[in-house]
Amino acid sequence: MATKKSTSSPCSISSVVISFTLLCILLIFIFSLSSTNRQPKIGLQIPDITSQFFNKSIRVYVADLPRSLNYDLLAKYWSLNGDSRLGRDEDSEIRSTLLSESPKFPPYPENPLIKQYSAEYWIMGDLMTPEESRTRSFAKRVSDINEADVLFVPFFATLSAELQLSVAKGAFRKKMSNEDYERQRQVVDFVKGTDAWKKSGGRDHVFVLTDPVAMWHVRADIAPAVLLVVDFGGWFKLDSKASKGDSSEMIQHTQVSLVKDVIVPYTHLLPRLDLSENRKRYTLLYFKGAKHRHRGGLVREKLWDLLVNKPDVIMEEGFPNATGRAQSIKGMRTSEFCLHPAGDTPTSCRLFDAIQSLCIPVIVSDSIELPFEGMIDYSEFSIFVSVNDALRPDFLVGHLRKFSEQEKDKFRQNIAKVQHVFEYDNGHLGGIGPIPLNGAVNHIWKKVYQKLPMIKEAITRAKRKPAGVSVPLRCHCT
Repeated sequence: MATKKSTSSPCSISSVVISFTLLCILLIFIFSLSSTNRQPKIGLQIPDITSQFFNKSIRVYVADLPRSLNYDLLAKYWSLNGDSRLGRDEDSEIRSTLLSESPKFPPYPENPLIKQYSAEYWIMGDLMTPEESRTRSFAKRVSDINEADVLFVPFFATLSAELQLSVAKGAFRKKMSNEDYERQRQVVDFVKGTDAWKKSGGRDHVFVLTDPVAMWHVRADIAPAVLLVVDFGGWFKLDSKASKGDSSEMIQHTQVSLVKDVIVPYTHLLPRLDLSENRKRYTLLYFKGAKHRHRGGLVREKLWDLLVNKPDVIMEEGFPNATGRAQSIKGMRTSEFCLHPAGDTPTSCRLFDAIQSLCIPVIVSDSIELPFEGMIDYSEFSIFVSVNDALRPDFLVGHLRKFSEQEKDKFRQNIAKVQHVFEYDNGHLGGIGPIPLNGAVNHIWKKVYQKLPMIKEAITRAKRKPAGVSVPLRCHCT
């Protein structure tokens, strides 16, 4: 019997070839995709509040403090002849205009000593804006206190403190003949006398204390509340004279904590530079500020001596007021890196001026706390150097020279993505009007919103404490 030859259909051969080709293409695509995912991220990913905006909000009740504790303090400021601490009145032009006007919502001072702490003004302005114009705000203002998640205390604590410092600095630490202390006491007595405070122990109350000396005399009274602060540098157990420069006892851990409080940005004093406007930078490292500081800021003086004569490094003494502003703008916009050492407090508005100037921050401050961490990764656009390393001769300049042009460009691209996050100003007269959707005020409210489960738990736990039983002191958890 003849053996039958095996034959293959041309169609079956073609099908195998096509299937094999498609499989190879698929494998190549999967491999290339996985390789791409292993590459470092090119840009900083900034959470967009817009995507969470319409589903969530924080309900805020505004305490009924008298106007004398907020907007009337602005009227008082504008009635003065100027700030005795400044050689030149930064607000003279605005002040002369306001003499013939009495606006319901006066502008906040341009005086840099005060403006850098203006968060209280913009947060209050958001809450005072008519509801129909507040569609961009993450905070929903409620008129029924029982519907509120938190209670906002509308005291311009920074302005109150700075008014006292500008006219009678010597009386600031005293209680006698101290108008700021009297206002602090008025706020605390009013708030602690309400049923809302008694019900929560103040844990759901929000105070804005951006100035390191705001509400100096009554901090123990408001310690349970949510405090909006620029850092924890204002909570020193000892003043600089008593401590003799010893910074080992710095923070009163029972008053401030990353668990309950929110770190907020300083208000930047220099204008924003868009990435499209960036030009060639000729200086490696730039710093402008006071050389001599106290406490943790003693490192600044040592850094100054190490860097002042280095090539491609500019160290200037001064503050970005009217005389130094143009100098600061030029210095930051023509430098690759901007030095940010600790001063009297771990941080300053200098960091946010650098961000607006697309100058890569070099942060030398071991105890620094930064705004909106968890939403923003500062390592994507900043250089962090320990104090010990920074004080090694030649280390800092050598370290910065190692960054390639491509790496520096990437840092600046990432800075450009976060500039708006640190913007308070809504561009409206008196601060009354729609706020920037992804600006500083909404990010602050979002951070407070994240505290709500902890606040509710703390209030519930306090209810079960038998009379006479002390509550353990809160720790400073990091």
